Amino acid sequence: MLAQLLNGIALGSLYMVLSSGLAMIYGLRGVTNFAHGSLYMAGAYVAMSVSANVSFWAALIAAPIVLAIVGASLELIFFRRLQHRNHIEVGLVTFGLSMILERCIVLLWGEQTHTVTPPELLSGSLSVLGTSYPTYRIFLIVVALVMAAALVSWIRYTRTGLYVRAASRDVQAASVLGINVDRVSLIVVCVGGALAGLAGALAAPYISVSPTMGMQILITVLIVVVVGGAGSLGGAMVAGMALGILQTVGNIWVPAVAALIPFAALVVVLVWRPQGLAGKQA
Repeated sequence: MLAQLLNGIALGSLYMVLSSGLAMIYGLRGVTNFAHGSLYMAGAYVAMSVSANVSFWAALIAAPIVLAIVGASLELIFFRRLQHRNHIEVGLVTFGLSMILERCIVLLWGEQTHTVTPPELLSGSLSVLGTSYPTYRIFLIVVALVMAAALVSWIRYTRTGLYVRAASRDVQAASVLGINVDRVSLIVVCVGGALAGLAGALAAPYISVSPTMGMQILITVLIVVVVGGAGSLGGAMVAGMALGILQTVGNIWVPAVAALIPFAALVVVLVWRPQGLAGKQA
């Protein structure tokens, strides 16, 4: 049972990293970025290529950097122009971008599924309270927790983090107070892209790398953001971890309906607390 709980924490850690970036972008720009899953997929492919040609450790650095650059391009070319458009138009544009990025990945790497071998240091298993558990999954959990602590500290205790919180609460008031909202938004979207790249790099040895992996996880991550409270970083982290554990435990106890757990959580939260677990009442 402990191994299954750790599996849930590992899956929740992946959701936590990926949903954090999406929640930050929505909180500041109000953009529901349907291309976020494709950024995660691209991060996995970048990590796969760098890992094969250099090392896995280099891949962990390269994937976030490359996807931060992609995120900056999305902000400068699309998100700034979409911030005052209705949600349907924004959703269609970002969904189209997702399809384009997925096709580019297929053209570059093909449609076949790839596997990534973790480095020797992270191969094998460790004993956790008497239970043998894969070393790489423990590494994934530790990286995600360190990332969460660093991200929360950045938001709470730095000047830039203060600007992000102010702009997320009220863009116009932040602008009046002299905050360069466009610059803050660029930083946030770069961080969001980097988190998607990091999630993809971490997922590469954990699951298979394929052109469909972005779409497969996108719906769940969107549910995480809504359940946690749209735009709430802390809510996305808590909801991501909780949902990962519930899904994994559900696959053991109620496998016939485990796939419905995210949707059931979405319905319950929207009925009971429409603003999400950590969202503020409008």
